[in-house]
Amino acid sequence: MSDAAAMQQPLLNVQRWRPRVSSGWVGAAMLLLIAVPCFVTLPWSLQNYNVHRMSEGMALLAPSWADPMGTDLFGQSVMWRSLLGGAISLGIGGCAALISVFIGVTWGATAGYVGGRVDSVMMRVVDVLYGLPYILLVVLMNLALRPLMYDGLLWLSFNGKPIFNESSASGLSGIVTLLVAIGGVSWLTMARVIRGQVLSLRSQPFMEAARAVGTGHVRTLLVHLLPNLIGPIVVYATLTVPQAILQESFLSFLGIGVQAPIPSWGNLASEGLPQLHKLATHADKVEWWLLLFPCLLLGLTLMGLNFLGDALRNRLDPKRAKT
Repeated sequence: MSDAAAMQQPLLNVQRWRPRVSSGWVGAAMLLLIAVPCFVTLPWSLQNYNVHRMSEGMALLAPSWADPMGTDLFGQSVMWRSLLGGAISLGIGGCAALISVFIGVTWGATAGYVGGRVDSVMMRVVDVLYGLPYILLVVLMNLALRPLMYDGLLWLSFNGKPIFNESSASGLSGIVTLLVAIGGVSWLTMARVIRGQVLSLRSQPFMEAARAVGTGHVRTLLVHLLPNLIGPIVVYATLTVPQAILQESFLSFLGIGVQAPIPSWGNLASEGLPQLHKLATHADKVEWWLLLFPCLLLGLTLMGLNFLGDALRNRLDPKRAKT
Protein backbone atom coordinates (compact mmCIF):
# COMPACT_ATOMS: atom_id res chain seq x y z
CA MET A 1 0.00 0.00 0.00
CA SER A 2 1.36 3.43 -1.00
CA ASP A 3 1.82 6.31 1.45
CA ALA A 4 -1.10 8.25 -0.08
CA ALA A 5 -3.40 5.25 0.29
CA ALA A 6 -2.26 4.74 3.86
CA MET A 7 -3.04 8.36 4.67
CA GLN A 8 -6.52 8.15 3.10
CA GLN A 9 -7.49 4.93 4.91
CA PRO A 10 -8.07 6.56 8.34
CA LEU A 11 -10.10 9.30 6.69
CA LEU A 12 -12.32 6.70 5.04
CA ASN A 13 -12.83 5.00 8.39
CA VAL A 14 -13.75 8.28 10.02
CA GLN A 15 -16.32 9.01 7.30
CA ARG A 16 -17.69 5.48 7.56
CA TRP A 17 -18.30 5.80 11.30
CA ARG A 18 -19.54 9.39 11.22
CA PRO A 19 -22.98 9.54 12.89
CA ARG A 20 -25.91 10.45 10.67
CA VAL A 21 -28.71 12.66 11.99
CA SER A 22 -32.08 11.64 10.62
CA SER A 23 -34.51 14.31 9.48
CA GLY A 24 -37.14 12.56 11.61
CA TRP A 25 -35.18 13.26 14.78
CA VAL A 26 -34.70 16.87 13.73
CA GLY A 27 -38.44 17.22 13.14
CA ALA A 28 -39.28 15.58 16.46
CA ALA A 29 -36.88 17.88 18.31
CA MET A 30 -38.39 20.96 16.64
CA LEU A 31 -41.89 19.85 17.60
CA LEU A 32 -40.89 19.21 21.21
CA LEU A 33 -39.27 22.62 21.51
CA ILE A 34 -42.40 24.36 20.22
CA ALA A 35 -45.43 22.18 21.03
CA VAL A 36 -44.52 21.23 24.59
CA PRO A 37 -44.18 24.84 25.87
CA CYS A 38 -47.45 25.78 24.14
CA PHE A 39 -49.42 23.13 26.03
CA VAL A 40 -47.47 23.17 29.32
CA THR A 41 -47.98 26.91 29.74
CA LEU A 42 -51.74 26.81 29.06
CA PRO A 43 -52.77 27.73 32.65
CA TRP A 44 -50.65 30.89 32.48
CA SER A 45 -51.32 31.81 28.86
CA LEU A 46 -55.08 31.59 29.41
CA GLN A 47 -54.73 34.11 32.25
CA ASN A 48 -52.34 36.52 30.52
CA TYR A 49 -53.16 36.46 26.80
CA ASN A 50 -55.88 39.14 26.99
CA VAL A 51 -54.43 41.49 29.61
CA HIS A 52 -54.57 45.03 28.17
CA ARG A 53 -51.79 47.34 29.36
CA MET A 54 -52.17 50.16 26.86
CA SER A 55 -53.00 52.69 29.60
CA GLU A 56 -49.76 51.76 31.38
CA GLY A 57 -47.66 52.76 28.40
CA MET A 58 -46.93 49.12 27.49
CA ALA A 59 -48.24 49.24 23.91
CA LEU A 60 -45.94 48.31 21.01
CA LEU A 61 -42.85 47.70 23.12
CA ALA A 62 -39.94 45.91 21.48
CA PRO A 63 -38.79 42.53 22.86
CA SER A 64 -37.10 42.82 26.25
CA TRP A 65 -36.45 40.70 29.34
CA ALA A 66 -39.88 41.63 30.72
CA ASP A 67 -41.65 40.77 27.43
CA PRO A 68 -39.38 38.47 25.37
CA MET A 69 -41.57 38.81 22.26
CA GLY A 70 -42.69 42.39 22.78
CA THR A 71 -46.21 43.75 23.12
CA ASP A 72 -48.96 44.54 20.63
CA LEU A 73 -51.13 47.61 20.05
CA PHE A 74 -53.14 46.98 23.25
CA GLY A 75 -50.14 46.23 25.44
CA GLN A 76 -50.81 42.47 25.37
CA SER A 77 -47.84 40.14 25.59
CA VAL A 78 -47.05 38.63 22.19
CA MET A 79 -45.34 35.71 23.94
CA TRP A 80 -48.44 34.64 25.87
CA ARG A 81 -50.65 35.15 22.84
CA SER A 82 -48.27 33.15 20.64
CA LEU A 83 -48.11 30.31 23.17
CA LEU A 84 -51.90 30.12 23.47
CA GLY A 85 -52.27 30.55 19.71
CA GLY A 86 -49.86 27.66 19.19
CA ALA A 87 -51.87 25.42 21.50
CA ILE A 88 -55.07 26.33 19.62
CA SER A 89 -53.53 25.86 16.17
CA LEU A 90 -51.88 22.57 17.13
CA GLY A 91 -55.05 21.36 18.85
CA ILE A 92 -57.20 22.16 15.83
CA GLY A 93 -54.68 20.53 13.50
CA GLY A 94 -54.41 17.38 15.62
CA CYS A 95 -58.16 16.98 16.11
CA ALA A 96 -58.86 17.68 12.43
CA ALA A 97 -56.27 15.06 11.50
CA LEU A 98 -57.97 12.51 13.77
CA ILE A 99 -61.34 13.22 12.14
CA SER A 100 -59.73 12.95 8.71
CA VAL A 101 -58.05 9.65 9.61
CA PHE A 102 -61.27 8.16 10.98
CA ILE A 103 -63.36 9.11 7.93
CA GLY A 104 -60.64 8.22 5.42
CA VAL A 105 -59.83 4.83 6.95
CA THR A 106 -63.51 3.90 7.30
CA TRP A 107 -64.39 5.01 3.77
CA GLY A 108 -61.33 3.53 2.07
CA ALA A 109 -61.38 0.22 3.97
CA THR A 110 -65.09 -0.28 3.29
CA ALA A 111 -64.70 0.49 -0.41
CA GLY A 112 -61.69 -1.77 -0.84
CA TYR A 113 -63.11 -4.64 1.21
CA VAL A 114 -66.61 -4.71 -0.32
CA GLY A 115 -65.48 -3.99 -3.88
CA GLY A 116 -67.73 -4.16 -6.92
CA ARG A 117 -70.33 -1.46 -7.51
CA VAL A 118 -70.09 -0.21 -3.95
CA ASP A 119 -66.39 0.46 -4.45
CA SER A 120 -67.05 2.24 -7.75
CA VAL A 121 -69.74 4.50 -6.31
CA MET A 122 -67.75 5.36 -3.19
CA MET A 123 -64.62 6.22 -5.13
CA ARG A 124 -66.58 8.31 -7.64
CA VAL A 125 -67.76 10.38 -4.67
CA VAL A 126 -64.11 10.86 -3.72
CA ASP A 127 -63.27 11.89 -7.29
CA VAL A 128 -66.09 14.46 -7.33
CA LEU A 129 -64.96 15.95 -4.01
CA TYR A 130 -61.40 16.08 -5.33
CA GLY A 131 -62.60 18.26 -8.19
CA LEU A 132 -64.14 20.87 -5.88
CA PRO A 133 -62.04 23.72 -4.42
CA TYR A 134 -60.69 22.59 -1.07
CA ILE A 135 -60.74 25.98 0.64
CA LEU A 136 -64.27 26.68 -0.63
CA LEU A 137 -65.54 23.45 0.93
CA VAL A 138 -63.94 24.28 4.27
CA VAL A 139 -65.37 27.80 4.23
CA LEU A 140 -68.88 26.61 3.34
CA MET A 141 -68.87 23.90 6.01
CA ASN A 142 -67.54 26.35 8.58
CA LEU A 143 -70.20 28.95 7.78
CA ALA A 144 -72.96 26.33 7.77
CA LEU A 145 -72.01 24.59 11.02
CA ARG A 146 -71.02 27.59 13.16
CA PRO A 147 -74.57 28.92 13.81
CA LEU A 148 -75.77 25.41 14.70
CA MET A 149 -72.86 24.88 17.08
CA TYR A 150 -73.36 28.33 18.63
CA ASP A 151 -77.06 27.70 19.31
CA GLY A 152 -76.27 24.24 20.68
CA LEU A 153 -73.69 25.58 23.15
CA LEU A 154 -76.09 28.28 24.36
CA TRP A 155 -78.77 25.61 24.84
CA LEU A 156 -76.57 23.53 27.17
CA SER A 157 -77.33 24.10 30.83
CA PHE A 158 -76.59 22.60 34.25
CA ASN A 159 -79.10 22.91 37.10
CA GLY A 160 -81.05 25.40 35.05
CA LYS A 161 -78.03 27.68 34.45
CA PRO A 162 -76.41 28.01 31.02
CA ILE A 163 -72.91 26.56 30.83
CA PHE A 164 -71.61 29.00 28.21
CA ASN A 165 -72.29 32.70 27.82
CA GLU A 166 -72.52 34.36 24.42
CA SER A 167 -68.82 35.26 24.26
CA SER A 168 -67.49 31.82 25.22
CA ALA A 169 -70.07 30.07 23.02
CA SER A 170 -69.03 32.19 20.05
CA GLY A 171 -65.33 31.44 20.50
CA LEU A 172 -65.77 27.73 21.18
CA SER A 173 -68.24 27.23 18.33
CA GLY A 174 -65.76 28.81 15.92
CA ILE A 175 -62.95 26.48 17.03
CA VAL A 176 -65.08 23.31 16.99
CA THR A 177 -66.70 23.99 13.62
CA LEU A 178 -63.33 24.89 12.11
CA LEU A 179 -61.70 21.60 13.10
CA VAL A 180 -64.78 19.64 11.99
CA ALA A 181 -64.80 21.46 8.65
CA ILE A 182 -61.08 20.91 8.02
CA GLY A 183 -61.23 17.26 9.07
CA GLY A 184 -64.40 16.69 7.09
CA VAL A 185 -62.83 17.57 3.74
CA SER A 186 -59.18 16.44 4.17
CA TRP A 187 -59.77 12.67 4.24
CA LEU A 188 -59.78 12.07 0.48
CA THR A 189 -56.10 11.15 0.09
CA MET A 190 -56.30 8.88 3.13
CA ALA A 191 -59.32 7.08 1.65
CA ARG A 192 -57.51 6.40 -1.63
CA VAL A 193 -54.38 5.14 0.08
CA ILE A 194 -56.26 2.84 2.45
CA ARG A 195 -58.44 1.48 -0.38
CA GLY A 196 -55.33 0.58 -2.36
CA GLN A 197 -53.77 -1.15 0.64
CA VAL A 198 -56.96 -3.11 1.35
CA LEU A 199 -57.21 -4.24 -2.28
CA SER A 200 -53.66 -5.58 -2.10
CA LEU A 201 -54.26 -7.29 1.26
CA ARG A 202 -57.61 -8.81 0.32
CA SER A 203 -55.95 -11.55 -1.76
CA GLN A 204 -53.34 -12.48 0.85
CA PRO A 205 -53.37 -16.02 2.36
CA PHE A 206 -54.32 -14.82 5.85
CA MET A 207 -57.45 -13.21 4.42
CA GLU A 208 -58.39 -16.41 2.62
CA ALA A 209 -57.87 -18.33 5.88
CA ALA A 210 -60.11 -15.85 7.74
CA ARG A 211 -62.86 -16.32 5.16
CA ALA A 212 -62.43 -20.08 5.25
CA VAL A 213 -63.07 -20.29 9.00
CA GLY A 214 -66.15 -18.07 8.68
CA THR A 215 -64.83 -14.90 10.33
CA GLY A 216 -67.35 -12.04 10.21
CA HIS A 217 -66.77 -8.98 8.09
CA VAL A 218 -66.41 -6.56 10.99
CA ARG A 219 -63.96 -8.83 12.80
CA THR A 220 -62.00 -9.35 9.59
CA LEU A 221 -61.67 -5.60 9.11
CA LEU A 222 -60.74 -4.83 12.72
CA VAL A 223 -58.58 -7.82 13.61
CA HIS A 224 -56.94 -8.85 10.35
CA LEU A 225 -56.88 -5.81 8.06
CA LEU A 226 -56.51 -2.86 10.43
CA PRO A 227 -53.22 -4.02 12.07
CA ASN A 228 -51.67 -4.29 8.60
CA LEU A 229 -52.73 -0.73 7.82
CA ILE A 230 -51.10 0.91 10.83
CA GLY A 231 -48.01 1.95 8.84
CA PRO A 232 -49.81 3.91 6.08
CA ILE A 233 -52.29 5.35 8.61
CA VAL A 234 -49.52 6.73 10.84
CA VAL A 235 -47.58 8.10 7.86
CA TYR A 236 -50.45 9.95 6.23
CA ALA A 237 -51.88 11.10 9.57
CA THR A 238 -48.54 12.74 10.32
CA LEU A 239 -48.63 14.44 6.93
CA THR A 240 -52.25 15.53 7.45
CA VAL A 241 -51.51 17.45 10.66
CA PRO A 242 -49.35 20.18 9.04
CA GLN A 243 -51.90 20.52 6.25
CA ALA A 244 -54.68 21.02 8.80
CA ILE A 245 -52.62 23.54 10.79
CA LEU A 246 -51.82 25.46 7.62
CA GLN A 247 -55.49 25.52 6.59
CA GLU A 248 -56.55 26.78 10.03
CA SER A 249 -53.90 29.48 9.97
CA PHE A 250 -54.88 30.53 6.45
CA LEU A 251 -58.58 30.76 7.34
CA SER A 252 -57.81 32.64 10.56
CA PHE A 253 -55.55 34.94 8.55
CA LEU A 254 -58.51 35.71 6.28
CA GLY A 255 -60.73 36.38 9.30
CA ILE A 256 -63.08 33.37 8.93
CA GLY A 257 -61.29 31.01 11.29
CA VAL A 258 -60.48 31.56 14.96
CA GLN A 259 -61.86 34.97 15.89
CA ALA A 260 -60.21 37.59 18.10
CA PRO A 261 -59.64 38.01 20.97
CA ILE A 262 -58.85 34.27 20.95
CA PRO A 263 -55.42 34.02 19.34
CA SER A 264 -54.10 31.56 16.79
CA TRP A 265 -50.95 31.76 14.73
CA GLY A 266 -53.06 32.72 11.72
CA ASN A 267 -54.85 35.74 13.15
CA LEU A 268 -51.67 36.83 14.98
CA ALA A 269 -49.89 36.89 11.62
CA SER A 270 -52.84 38.84 10.21
CA GLU A 271 -52.48 41.43 12.98
CA GLY A 272 -48.80 41.83 12.09
CA LEU A 273 -49.39 42.09 8.35
CA PRO A 274 -49.37 45.95 8.29
CA GLN A 275 -45.69 45.79 9.27
CA LEU A 276 -44.88 44.57 5.76
CA HIS A 277 -46.37 47.77 4.37
CA LYS A 278 -44.22 49.78 6.77
CA LEU A 279 -41.14 47.93 5.55
CA ALA A 280 -42.07 48.62 1.93
CA THR A 281 -42.57 52.33 2.61
CA HIS A 282 -39.42 52.58 4.76
CA ALA A 283 -41.32 53.81 7.80
CA ASP A 284 -39.38 55.22 10.74
CA LYS A 285 -40.67 52.62 13.22
CA VAL A 286 -41.56 49.04 12.32
CA GLU A 287 -43.01 46.68 14.94
CA TRP A 288 -41.38 43.66 13.31
CA TRP A 289 -41.97 41.36 16.26
CA LEU A 290 -45.75 41.35 15.65
CA LEU A 291 -45.21 39.45 12.40
CA LEU A 292 -41.94 37.63 12.99
CA PHE A 293 -42.69 35.46 16.01
CA PRO A 294 -46.09 34.00 14.98
CA CYS A 295 -44.82 33.27 11.46
CA LEU A 296 -41.56 31.83 12.77
CA LEU A 297 -43.34 29.48 15.18
CA LEU A 298 -45.79 28.40 12.48
CA GLY A 299 -43.05 27.84 9.91
CA LEU A 300 -40.84 25.83 12.27
CA THR A 301 -43.80 23.68 13.35
CA LEU A 302 -44.80 22.90 9.78
CA MET A 303 -41.19 22.14 8.90
CA GLY A 304 -40.82 19.79 11.88
CA LEU A 305 -44.05 17.96 11.07
CA ASN A 306 -43.02 17.52 7.44
CA PHE A 307 -39.58 16.24 8.46
CA LEU A 308 -41.20 13.75 10.82
CA GLY A 309 -43.80 12.69 8.24
CA ASP A 310 -41.20 12.15 5.51
CA ALA A 311 -39.05 10.07 7.87
CA LEU A 312 -42.00 7.90 8.87
CA ARG A 313 -43.02 7.50 5.23
CA ASN A 314 -39.53 6.34 4.27
CA ARG A 315 -39.55 3.81 7.09
CA LEU A 316 -43.13 2.54 7.14
CA ASP A 317 -44.56 3.02 3.64
CA PRO A 318 -44.52 -0.42 1.93
CA LYS A 319 -44.02 1.04 -1.55
CA ARG A 320 -40.97 3.03 -0.49
CA ALA A 321 -39.58 0.16 1.57
CA LYS A 322 -39.39 -2.04 -1.54
CA THR A 323 -37.49 0.56 -3.62
